Amino acid sequence: MTPQPPDGPGNRWSDLDRPPLSADALRRALVREGGLYTSLDVLDAIGSTNTELVGRLSAGTAAPGAVVVAEEQTAGRGRLERTWTAPPRSGLFFSVALRPSAPVERWGWLPLLAGVATATALARASGVDTSLKWPNDLLADVAGDERKIGGILAERTGDDTVVIGIGLNVSLRADELPVPTAGSLALAGADGTDRDPLLRAVLRSLEEWYGRWDEADGDPGASGAQAAYAAGCATLGRSVRVELPGGDALTGEAVALDGDGRLVLATSAGVQRPVAAGDIVHLRGTDG
Repeated sequence: MTPQPPDGPGNRWSDLDRPPLSADALRRALVREGGLYTSLDVLDAIGSTNTELVGRLSAGTAAPGAVVVAEEQTAGRGRLERTWTAPPRSGLFFSVALRPSAPVERWGWLPLLAGVATATALARASGVDTSLKWPNDLLADVAGDERKIGGILAERTGDDTVVIGIGLNVSLRADELPVPTAGSLALAGADGTDRDPLLRAVLRSLEEWYGRWDEADGDPGASGAQAAYAAGCATLGRSVRVELPGGDALTGEAVALDGDGRLVLATSAGVQRPVAAGDIVHLRGTDG
């Protein structure tokens, strides 16, 4: 872990609009007996919170319920090892270790559940309505354009633990966006960009949704996860093109999300075909 330099003129950490997070304050608010979270650490600049937490779990220095937050990720990862980078303190980059009691065949719902929890929390805490692009992106309206403001990555570690990584662009300015299709809560008109209450809101929402899902034995219907995801999913109702491994592609209207969290496409051949998140390389809309 690299020591965080003191703030000062010309220092890359000295942006006064981007104050540091307080690990002590976050622990007092979120780590409690009988709660989901067992530890919480805020690091300055690391490669990836998922990589860090997976390593800690393997080394026995972290347990299920651990949360690792980074002020900056230098090698953040998304699906298929896509990169995720942003200036220091400009976003929320964190990972959570979970040990579900639900059957393993239902664990595919965890990244979708995290999306529901995050979108729900952001609507309350920032005033920004976000939507979900199946399977792992969070979208918001920026000047009339649908932009990606966040992403979710789930990794299984060992036989009984899953690490969920969440990255959110909070205060990124237009000249800091990595690609034209990216956005941030600030650019979407958020009521505020203080990361502390935003992080608390997302983690509390995740604890609530995860608890409901796990208590329901991972049943997406009984827990409300399936209906909530479908209600907030921007992909449903659109014509999409799914790129598959090997160069194959599938085009159709996204009509439903099935009980396994798969996207159901109605193809021009009149066939409904479910597609799993692990089977796709890329998904894009075909609407003009």
